[in-house]
Amino acid sequence: MKKHFLTAAVLAAVTATMLTACSGAATGATSDKPYGDCPVSGTKGEFSLKTLRPGELLVKADLPSPGWYNGDTVAEIHDGVDYCILANIAYRAGISRITLQNASFDGLIAGKAGDMDLTLNQITITDERKQIFDFSTPYFDSNSGIVAKEGAKLTAAGLRGARIGVKQGTTEQVYVTDVLKPTQQVSVFPGDPELDAAVAAGQIDAAVQDLSVALGSTSASNGRIAVQGQIDTKQQMGVLLPKNSPNTAVVDKIIEQLKADGTIDKLSSKYLSKAYGADPTKIPVWSIQ
Repeated sequence: MKKHFLTAAVLAAVTATMLTACSGAATGATSDKPYGDCPVSGTKGEFSLKTLRPGELLVKADLPSPGWYNGDTVAEIHDGVDYCILANIAYRAGISRITLQNASFDGLIAGKAGDMDLTLNQITITDERKQIFDFSTPYFDSNSGIVAKEGAKLTAAGLRGARIGVKQGTTEQVYVTDVLKPTQQVSVFPGDPELDAAVAAGQIDAAVQDLSVALGSTSASNGRIAVQGQIDTKQQMGVLLPKNSPNTAVVDKIIEQLKADGTIDKLSSKYLSKAYGADPTKIPVWSIQ
């Protein structure tokens, strides 16, 4: 199966970027490197966004996330696919500052994370979510990955009978409970680190999570866990914005521009290949009956 890495493009970089973890200044971006280590391109200020605070892009996300938001803490995030897409959006919109705040994924997609301008957080576009949010045109295609302990003998045939864990609020949670319907109770975790730690500790047999996230997590696990297979769920990720945001059409234009000029593909190649440590196209595609 051909795995599509990033299918969209977002905008260039910010003239000055500051990250905050709810309260506290970030160190990933500095006055001489306002976008951290993100490469930016395009025409600065070509577009205009109506943000909550003039000259600032307020973003909330479940952080950090290997390959997507790189850094040991929120304050240290300096690059990654989603962060650098944000940097490019801000840059092309002439915005001088990004404020990055942590939020639980479940709260984020439930609309309970509070005010923000937009977010990129590997969020799958669904009809249900579009009822309460706006989404940009897709910028990334992905499947679901099956994570188990390194050396585990888990198979597609045995998945339904395994002890499965999922991250709360994800499309994988919906898939597992409504489609896979395992014979054992599903364990639900607040975040990917907790989910992957449960696999490594043997508390659950397998985690079902977005393949791109799973590959980043297993690569950083020092060989404790591994992606055993993938399920072709044909998920598409988009930039999430508040419902009826005045910025949705502008973000669409920026994403399409970045698709056309190759920015997102370059970011994918630069950050995800290293974070994955594996070729997604080589991972077996499981057929679940």
